[in-house]
Amino acid sequence: MTRSHSTKPSTAEDLFATQAEALADEGLEADSAAYGRFDGDQLDREERAALRRVAGLSTELEDITEVEYRQLRLERVVLAGVWTEGTAEDAENSLRELAALAETAGSTVLAGVIQRRQRPDPATYLGKGKAIELRDIVIAEGADTVIADGELAPSQRRALEDVVKIKVIDRTALILDIFAQHAKSREGKAQVELAQLQYLLPRLRGWGESMSRQAGGRVAGGEGIGSRGPGETKIELDRRRINTKIAKLRRDIKGMKTTRDTKRQGRREGGIPSVAIAGYTNAGKSSLLNRLTGAGVLVQNQLFATLDPTVRRAETQDGRVYTLVDTVGFVRSLPHQLVEAFRSTLEEVGDADLLLHVVDGSHPDPEGQISAVREVLADVGGDDIKEIIVINKADIADPAVLTRLRRHEKHSIAVSARTGEGIAELRELIARELPKPDIEVEALVPYDRGDLLSKIHEEGEILESEHVEDGTRVRARVTPSVEADLSDFVVA
Repeated sequence: MTRSHSTKPSTAEDLFATQAEALADEGLEADSAAYGRFDGDQLDREERAALRRVAGLSTELEDITEVEYRQLRLERVVLAGVWTEGTAEDAENSLRELAALAETAGSTVLAGVIQRRQRPDPATYLGKGKAIELRDIVIAEGADTVIADGELAPSQRRALEDVVKIKVIDRTALILDIFAQHAKSREGKAQVELAQLQYLLPRLRGWGESMSRQAGGRVAGGEGIGSRGPGETKIELDRRRINTKIAKLRRDIKGMKTTRDTKRQGRREGGIPSVAIAGYTNAGKSSLLNRLTGAGVLVQNQLFATLDPTVRRAETQDGRVYTLVDTVGFVRSLPHQLVEAFRSTLEEVGDADLLLHVVDGSHPDPEGQISAVREVLADVGGDDIKEIIVINKADIADPAVLTRLRRHEKHSIAVSARTGEGIAELRELIARELPKPDIEVEALVPYDRGDLLSKIHEEGEILESEHVEDGTRVRARVTPSVEADLSDFVVA
């Protein structure tokens, strides 16, 4: 009699997960092949893809921390939004964006609910009855976190937590968590930490009596007469420590800003114009930068995949040099703490000569994206810069949407950073819109000063050129710095 070896049957979930992983791996390889031609090295993609969250391994005890801003554990979440203005489609798009943010943070979105109200309930955000309905959804779905599509007051968060009986966070905390995961440079990490502490400070809360205990000054250490006093409660002590840390981070960021300003001033003095790339998160800014310069910046279909600004050198077809600056992406209701913390980074936009405002042409509401970006740009002084609307993802966008956008935005161009469609036309448009040198000079440059001719080509515009016995006679439009270098060779 032969005994057959039985194997444990795979569940439908296991099979689905295996297929999904295989498809994801194939997609990653396909993306790498497609992007590799112009994106440069994408080592960050492999590093980020190699990191996997494993559920159920946490040994953190409940309520062991002494402040409200605990480590976010986003595994299975339910979304909750309040629709106060606009259309139902606007409210649904906002909740879809929140779902994308939650997935970027590493969670699984189970359900989402929207309530129509004139304004959020001051007590529980949703209102008591709807909060109870939300609790029933949480129980049915087996969720461990609720994310509110808005910024909750500390009292609203506590009251909603008391009803749903699981952790509640708001949109601001979620975005801060994503920034904390993706910040890589020293300046980026300091900016994110500053924003987190500014968010935390008004939300300090004690668990039971732990934050109300008072230290009796130095008397607790046996110091004796003259040292007795009420001392500080623990919450006051934490508040003072946070304020001290905030002050230190601001000093550090100010020092980093000085370095950035020095580099920017050096480019200015060299007469090199600057082109800033700004736009909504995941609109394709990094892909566009890679397509134009081969910069090798991380490209991923994910919100806020890159945070640190990147400056790369580029040239027009006639040889003029300019810089391309990729900035942090924007989003609706970008937390004011982040705008303040990243102000030194966003100032790269305010000092640019030309702005490439990248818009996702395949998004359900591209006009809303444009408005949200312009609102933040106005806050950092970037609203008076010459702007080109670059409608990206034209290969997958609805042609009717592209036509509508180009009709409303007169100074616009449709491109696809993925396929290269429209990139040549964009390069020509950048060359036309860049500021041109306006000082006309005529000089006889000796043959042993080829460096000056090279500088004229890079930073100026040669109108006439003739080789004579004593050197090269040129008539050109140049910048003030090049004019100073040619002062000894100017022909009267």
